[in-house]
Amino acid sequence: MKPIKWLLVVALILVPLLGGAAADTATARAASNVLVLTKNSKQMVLNGTIHIGAQPLTIRDGVSYASFASMAARYGYAVSYDAKTKESIARTPSGEIRFRMNTKVVNANGQSLTGQAAAFSLNGSMMVPIRTWALATGSRVSAAGVNVTLAWDTKPSAAFSVYPAKIYTGDPVTYVDRYSSPEGAPLLNEEWIGRQEVFLDPGTYTITRTVQDATGAWSDPFTLTIQVHAPNQPPVADFRTDKDVYRQGERIEFTNLSTDDNTKDLKEYWIGKQEVFFEPGEKAITLEVTDEEGYASSVTKTIRISDEVLYTREEYGKLFTAIGDMFPVDGKSVLNIPTLSYDFHSEPSKMIRSNSPELWTSEGIAYDDQFQGDIRLLFHNKNTTGYPVRMYLVATNEGYRTATFGVKHFGAGGPDQYEDNTGKMSTVRYLDSLLSPPTVKYTTVKPGQSVKVLTEISTLIKPNLIFSAYADVTSDQTLRFRVVVVADGKDPIKELSRLQLMPADGKHTRGSFNNATREIDIPGVLGGKAERIVLGDNKLDPYLDGYDNTDGSLQLNRGNFGVLYKMNIQLAPRTLVALNPRGGLYTGAFIVNGSLVPVPRSGWLRSQDEAMVLYRSGNYRETLNLTYLIASGSNLPITMIFQPLPAEKS
Repeated sequence: MKPIKWLLVVALILVPLLGGAAADTATARAASNVLVLTKNSKQMVLNGTIHIGAQPLTIRDGVSYASFASMAARYGYAVSYDAKTKESIARTPSGEIRFRMNTKVVNANGQSLTGQAAAFSLNGSMMVPIRTWALATGSRVSAAGVNVTLAWDTKPSAAFSVYPAKIYTGDPVTYVDRYSSPEGAPLLNEEWIGRQEVFLDPGTYTITRTVQDATGAWSDPFTLTIQVHAPNQPPVADFRTDKDVYRQGERIEFTNLSTDDNTKDLKEYWIGKQEVFFEPGEKAITLEVTDEEGYASSVTKTIRISDEVLYTREEYGKLFTAIGDMFPVDGKSVLNIPTLSYDFHSEPSKMIRSNSPELWTSEGIAYDDQFQGDIRLLFHNKNTTGYPVRMYLVATNEGYRTATFGVKHFGAGGPDQYEDNTGKMSTVRYLDSLLSPPTVKYTTVKPGQSVKVLTEISTLIKPNLIFSAYADVTSDQTLRFRVVVVADGKDPIKELSRLQLMPADGKHTRGSFNNATREIDIPGVLGGKAERIVLGDNKLDPYLDGYDNTDGSLQLNRGNFGVLYKMNIQLAPRTLVALNPRGGLYTGAFIVNGSLVPVPRSGWLRSQDEAMVLYRSGNYRETLNLTYLIASGSNLPITMIFQPLPAEKS
């Protein structure tokens, strides 16, 4: 490192070193560094020392260019290349400059700058405009005759940081030195304004540091603003109810009044809180709140439930339970509600159910059939092979015309360890795709060709996990469809010739069925009195007949899984429509007047003593439009109850 006085001498003798070409002394005056370039010459004179650049100073369209790598070297930058962004980088510990070929835009220390002209390539070297380089480096530039002069000051950095990130009054503050010097010179002096080792009062503080390195150069001031907080205090838990005494079945309104000095959204934990009680007596309710640093407090208050009854538990559930949520019923009394008979008619639609064997024990072909037109597919299986597998639908064109295969709607659930989850989510997502149809995805299958189609089902299924899916697909030519199960990593088409058909398990259904869209006709206006209809009983709602094309056997679609149901019902004013499971656990979804309603919104219907609110009519007669499927893994039958809503009381 040369002393500043010596550098000034260098600036004065630059003229003879350049062979009589005078450097701009105004530009060089008082600068720590002076670099002189000569037109059409590779010579670069830095502080009196001659260096040879990669390319000569080049003039193009009135713009002076120099080699990027050579300029970076003179300034003490390390050079690298970012292949991802296609940028050449000049970097020091205090910052970096990024140039890209054929663009004026330069990034200097994170700031985007527009330069004089675009960089270009000359004999394998990136050439950058000298004035753009000066702009990016904070240099002063001038020209005299055939020479271009750049001058810049070399200043150290006074950067620092403080620890901890969040400072409280009375706590010691650690100052982390981040000083740096482009010349590598050690720290000589430093000056602080506003520095304190301990802050006694909360508030905003500004701390400034200026440093001098061993060359005598002083830095620009570096300023850091910190916030000093009062010591964290535990939150204060508090709440109120709109009354102190409530009737049984009367809604309770809770207002959280908890406060904290720092945390806005306190974590809440309630004990004993209910929106309504149906037993008289004193009810203790506790609220515990926790702030973001783990400090907590709690409060307990008592309300009284009187002997007076506003609503019974069942009345309250019928009136106020949200759509998709459950309320308690007397399962035995549901059977006393008169059952309505109904008729149905079917739309001409086809469905394939690949559900046997339900437990895959080896690789193989799960189903094999031929179809043309629109088809609904149902898959529901568990992997018990002991290793990860994938399921594929392979379409083979055995005809003479190119076929077009399309996917219209799709919904999948899993892989999951619980079949209730997979059945529910596949139904929810399939019905949602009916509401918001995606763009049809088409695949071409040429004569003699086998193609993997409906790739949405080809997810990885690990051992002991279950996968369910529905899909509406279409083909304009007859195609052979095979449901293929192979180990992960294998090509199902290459494996086809060696795979054997999986034998049916004798318990579940595998087959092809017609008339798989069923419209149920409910006569009259429902809801004037309590009535119910039973779905999935194989009596009023008989199961579909079909066949297993792999062996020609007749099949019964037990449960009518995969059948799409549509219902139009006239409702009297103020009618409750509720679902009550009669065969055990039930889940799935309904489209109700164009809105998707999971059954239920959370969890499953498990007991005959619970029901889910499906719909409530208003004060006028309404038409209720329903669309649904029986979700895989659910039990039948189910009962749909129609009854007048209880009178509202105050």
